[in-house]
Amino acid sequence: MTTKCSQRGICCKLFLINLNKKEYRSGKYKTQLEEFGFFDDFERACKYGAHILKQKKNGSCIYLKYNKCSIHTIRPQACREFFCTSKQKRFASMIKQIEKKREDSL
Repeated sequence: MTTKCSQRGICCKLFLINLNKKEYRSGKYKTQLEEFGFFDDFERACKYGAHILKQKKNGSCIYLKYNKCSIHTIRPQACREFFCTSKQKRFASMIKQIEKKREDSL
């Protein structure tokens, strides 16, 4: 199993990243609804999607630069837990999407 990122940025182009409560409250990350203000209640933020990392117009993560994560050392927990060659069942559908995208780009 590969454990080194190929740095193609596919996962950063396909998936929304949900911040956890601590990350959301830290204010370190740009979020989808930041222009509307900060929700003090994290559950309310989740209800409206205010805890989701901001995306570029093309749908990729705002922090993806030249197919690399520009905040890699402080990336959110969701990004830390996922790897495109993971064998964990919870990531199976995500990995299938990545593999399909790779095949489509060949």
